[in-house]
Parts: sequence; C-alpha cells; structure tokens
Amino acid sequence: MSGEPGDPQRLGGRPGLTHYNGWMPVALTARERAQLKARAHALEPVVQIGQAGLTDSVVVEVNRALDAHELIKVKVGDKDRDARADLGGALAERADAAVVQRVGRIIVLWRPRPDDDAE
Repeated sequence: MSGEPGDPQRLGGRPGLTHYNGWMPVALTARERAQLKARAHALEPVVQIGQAGLTDSVVVEVNRALDAHELIKVKVGDKDRDARADLGGALAERADAAVVQRVGRIIVLWRPRPDDDAE
C-alpha cells in the first residue's frame, strides 16, 4: 500500500505535517484528495448528525469510526447549507481529520489509522 494517502513512509519527510499517532497532513494535495474521493465513492454514511448537532457523543463515534476505517462518510441532518459547512469544519477539527469533500448532506472525512506499534 505504499504511496497511498496516510502511508507513513510517504508522508514522513514531507514538510507541513503535524503528528497524530502517525503523520497527518494539514491540507491534502489534489492527487491525495482525488484518490480518497475515489475510495469513498462506494461507502455508506457510518455516522449521522441529527437535530442535537455536534455533540461529544457524535465526536466520540466519529473518532471510533475513523480509528476503525480511516475514511468515513458522515450524514448531516441540517437543512441550512452554511450550517452544514460550518459543522463539517468543526467536526473535522475536533476529530483531527481532513475534510475530503462535502456533497449535499454528506461529509467525507479522512484520518490515518493510528499505528499499534507506535506505543
């Protein structure tokens, strides 16, 4: 899997990275974003955000899903476009993930899986 987004060997020496149980790019390149969008195409949303909005339990579930899957879709129930965009950015920040894309009420998030042997 060398060369895929999140590969520590590929990301390790690149400037502009922050550390998150591995290496997390602050901003995805166009090529990385395109690869992740292609991988996310077949996915179904694993987390839904309802009327309560961005609660601690939603963030916990998103973190759990990102740890397990690395790339997830989140469905947002809010009808206001600006509120969905703000919520997506806030969720990505709290989950320490990158927003790959937003289409309608679906937000695609990516965060590399934590390394088990990094402890």
